[in-house]
Amino acid sequence: MKKALAFDIGGTKIYSTVIDENGEILKEIDKFSTPKTLDEIKTVLSKQIKKYEEDVDIIAIATAGAVNNSNSAVLGSTGNLVEGYSTIDFQSLSSKKVFLENDANAAAWAEYKIGSSQGTSVSVMLTLGTGVGGGIIINDKLLKGKSGAAGEMHFKMYPDKRRKCTCGSWDCFEIYASGTALKLDAEEMLNDKNVTTYDVIDGVKQGNKIMTDILNKWQDDIIIGIKGLANIFDPDCVVLSGSMAQFVDISKIEKEVNSDIVTTPTSIRLASAGNYSGMIGISLLALSQGL
Repeated sequence: MKKALAFDIGGTKIYSTVIDENGEILKEIDKFSTPKTLDEIKTVLSKQIKKYEEDVDIIAIATAGAVNNSNSAVLGSTGNLVEGYSTIDFQSLSSKKVFLENDANAAAWAEYKIGSSQGTSVSVMLTLGTGVGGGIIINDKLLKGKSGAAGEMHFKMYPDKRRKCTCGSWDCFEIYASGTALKLDAEEMLNDKNVTTYDVIDGVKQGNKIMTDILNKWQDDIIIGIKGLANIFDPDCVVLSGSMAQFVDISKIEKEVNSDIVTTPTSIRLASAGNYSGMIGISLLALSQGL
């Protein structure tokens, strides 16, 4: 059975393990803090590759940032990765083929192959965390766009410059649907810069009305974004993943989305491929397309 050495490279952590073509994790998962220099990142990757290279068929890397359509290079990295990250020549790190894909796209593929969107042909996955990631599968293929950057969730929510997004633009979906957005909602509604997302969630659990109103405001913006995505892509389902997904009311979102879209009803689902869906997805992609 074919195997991949998988990596998931994010702004704070790098995960790595060996995964087979069924999506089974075969080795202990190694975890590293993401280094602050290019050379240190390459050293971490090189050591892992040297450790497992002879035992695998391909090197599969899920990474923050957009990846080109040949799955060979990062087009542009995110602000939480070291400057110059997109200049890394990943193929030079191994004698085996190296296959790259955006981390959210990889996670969406894992959901499609073994998780909550399995059995569908059109799906949208949203990763709700500190930011918002996304992956779109249409007719059983990952939507990449002309350059490889499709699926980034930075479409406009409002036209009047209410909030500046981390990408530098104004009023993107990310700045209204992320964990960062929930904190901003709380700050604005409470006029308190020190409030945290934990304060909001704890307040909701205790039945606090204003905290519940804050959470509902955040969910309403998520609903607005999903309505637009549903109208554009007509998906079988929208899968919600990430650390913030556990706080959404799935049935409420599904009901409100389907009450106000022009396409046929869609299903809203929680992700089920697990915490390492990025590594699983990139392995399944690499082993099916990259050899």
